[in-house]
Amino acid sequence: MSSVKKTEIAAKEKNRVEAGTLYLVATPIGNLADLSERAVKVLSEVDFIAAEDTRNSMRLLTHLGISKPMVSYFEHNKRERGEQIADRLQNGESCALITDAGTPAISDPGEDMVALCAERNIPVTSVPGPVASIVALTLSGLPTGRFTFEGFLSVNKAERRERLSELANERRTMLFHEAPHKLQATLKDLCSAFGGHRRIAICRELTKLNEEILRLTLAEAVTYYESQAPRGEYVLVVEGSSYAPAAAAFWSDLDIPAHVAYYMERGMSKMDAIKQTAKDRGLPKNEVYQTMV
Repeated sequence: MSSVKKTEIAAKEKNRVEAGTLYLVATPIGNLADLSERAVKVLSEVDFIAAEDTRNSMRLLTHLGISKPMVSYFEHNKRERGEQIADRLQNGESCALITDAGTPAISDPGEDMVALCAERNIPVTSVPGPVASIVALTLSGLPTGRFTFEGFLSVNKAERRERLSELANERRTMLFHEAPHKLQATLKDLCSAFGGHRRIAICRELTKLNEEILRLTLAEAVTYYESQAPRGEYVLVVEGSSYAPAAAAFWSDLDIPAHVAYYMERGMSKMDAIKQTAKDRGLPKNEVYQTMV
């Protein structure tokens, strides 16, 4: 047997669909030509397909000429349906899990399906492919060495403010997803939390005919969308902070008595040490004094 033939056989063996296995199959985020040969093979050979939106996924499968039993698996039925899918897997069936676009389990209920399979010791493997946030990061022109994926911000105003406040000094590049009807409000919130000077890449309709990458400051982005209606799905790539937090104060790990003792050991009187400790901590002098009584 020739070495070429052996290589072909080995490749087929490696890529065969295994019984009782969950396959996370990445689907195109826009351009159907991005679907991999292996993804088509898995979708063609599994026993059934679990999809976030079966109608949307049916269009993709019809385009590929694939006909397979399908079940819906989405945010509002994931608990009950996840158990059903896991039962079928443990009975020896194979399943491909797909989302509307991109890689399952990223900002997606597939995360819970994988966790359930891990609990039940059900094999899970990935058929990798497009990830919108990573595509946007590579096109952003911003630093790619360190980044943090934040997904969709909460629609709860208090939770959103708290999260953005936590991220204000984040030094890594930040990735957000946003829908068109929320884009303007989100840009204003980012500008308020991070400052108008911060750079942002606004990535729209990635890999599609109308793909657009805007590289602006947050202030410029807010102004731009005051006259332009947002259209399509967006990934926002935001520059990290250049602010370096100050080093922790020497007394940060000391309680108040130890803090006072630190100054007394260096020649201060007790009252002067109490005054300085109160000043360091931003506390009333009497509060520090009462701790020492």
